[in-house]
Amino acid sequence: MQRRRAAETEDRQNDAMVAHPRAGQPAQPEDLVDLPHLVTAYYSIDPDPDDVAQQVVFGTSGHRGSALNGAFNEAHILAITQAIVEYRAAHGTTGPLFIGRDTHGLSEPAWVSALEVLAAHDVVAIIDSADRYTPTPAISHAILTYNRGRTDALADGIVVTPSHNPPYDGGFKYNPPNGGPADTDATNVIAKRANEILRNGETVKRVPLARALQSAQRHDYMDSYVDDLPNVVDINVIRKAGVRIGADPLGGASVDYWAAIAERHNLKLSVVNPLVDATWRFMTLDHDGKIRMDCSSPDAMASLIANRDQYQIATGNDADSDRHGIVTPDAGLMNPNHYLAAAIDYLYTNRPSWPAGVAVGKTAVSSSIIDRVVEGIGRKLVEVPVGFKWFVDGLIGGTLGFGGEESAGASFLRRDGSVWTTDKDGLILALLASEMLAVTGETPSQRYRQLTEKYGEPTYARLDAPADREQKARLAKLSADQVTDTELAGEQITAKLTAAPGNGAPLGGLKVTTANAWFAARPSGTEDVYKIYAESFRGPDHLSDVQRAAQQVVDKVIG
Repeated sequence: MQRRRAAETEDRQNDAMVAHPRAGQPAQPEDLVDLPHLVTAYYSIDPDPDDVAQQVVFGTSGHRGSALNGAFNEAHILAITQAIVEYRAAHGTTGPLFIGRDTHGLSEPAWVSALEVLAAHDVVAIIDSADRYTPTPAISHAILTYNRGRTDALADGIVVTPSHNPPYDGGFKYNPPNGGPADTDATNVIAKRANEILRNGETVKRVPLARALQSAQRHDYMDSYVDDLPNVVDINVIRKAGVRIGADPLGGASVDYWAAIAERHNLKLSVVNPLVDATWRFMTLDHDGKIRMDCSSPDAMASLIANRDQYQIATGNDADSDRHGIVTPDAGLMNPNHYLAAAIDYLYTNRPSWPAGVAVGKTAVSSSIIDRVVEGIGRKLVEVPVGFKWFVDGLIGGTLGFGGEESAGASFLRRDGSVWTTDKDGLILALLASEMLAVTGETPSQRYRQLTEKYGEPTYARLDAPADREQKARLAKLSADQVTDTELAGEQITAKLTAAPGNGAPLGGLKVTTANAWFAARPSGTEDVYKIYAESFRGPDHLSDVQRAAQQVVDKVIG
């Protein structure tokens, strides 16, 4: 049974993995999580504080895990919330806390646990006025809107979500007053304190839910967000062009939002599947045979791809709506890197109110066609380590017009050049695809093909290679001097990077570049493997050579 399987707590898509025989096919009863058993486990299993797998660990998007294996249980959430209360107090954050949840089965229990702790410490929690699910970007938007013009009593937020992880997982992330994902300076303190509470068996102060709800304030997250959309995307041009849009929430938090967007802005937009079911029984299985709401996966998006001819633009979002998937009639599901390149090229040539010097942000493992596009439009590229937190300051300060990750997460400025969100926003990236079609008459995939004719066509992939804990630690602390090779797959090496060129922050691994290719190697945070991202502008065969050479380089260094 699914409920007896170990939970996957890392969001990843291994392009080199052999596909499951039922990948892309509808889920069957035996694939579904037992929800009563899952929720019971949340309340009944006490995590072992000495077991690393059952401790609080904040990755790039908060603490994640399953209640079934003691990685996401009530004790974790009580401790994390207590640690957040202490952290915000220590940093003078005295305003309200915006809190929302997605549609995962563990999200509501964790949301309740958090509310009980917040209320007990007199932290004013702001919950949705209609008890709706709340997308991650709506929380970021609410924090920034509240804090605009304020210098004290600032607000922060919590989003209860494991993003696109399988139905048996839960997730919990903290957004400070800047509205974006918390930096490691915050998450390390919060995780350390939470684990201390668990280890010491400290009692966390809480109040009954009824009292917590009485002290909470209400906010209409959806209306505030949806009404503001014309200030970031040209909704008017989409409406005038009559673009036929199909929006699939994939059973996630954006379900009510898409219906409201269609009605309020009079768009020809159909909500492809308005069903919310925490087992996600309506999904097609991902590449590894698991149910995963990954809108960048062709297998998870198989149903929408099969019906792409019904719409001019079809889109998907993951469970908390911070990621986007773009489906066009001519190309099916776009590779996330391809859409980022097309979106950047469009935005920076169709936002006349943006400052001339506003730069483009990308993560180090995103496609190098973005580098070529940015150079072609005469803008500055800011390349940062993996994690959307690196874009927050640039988006707030207006020095970055766009920040994007290879994993289909991005956000961009309002049309007037001011900040919109500082967390990933899958809804505006989805709407932007329709704006691009309305303005140019071409789908994003057609525009991407034009970019490849101009800048070359890259081939991109990711694979995993075995590495134990010591080897992963060596890789994370690698220095460029330890790489003695001068060539990579027949080309001269042009750079060996262990820090991001855009901000000097550690990559937590290695990136090696040539004129027409690159690879990056990073240790996995949850498995005994390291990840190799690689790309070549010389075709699939050369990419394979790059991957083999990359593995040899890394294995030589880490032993």
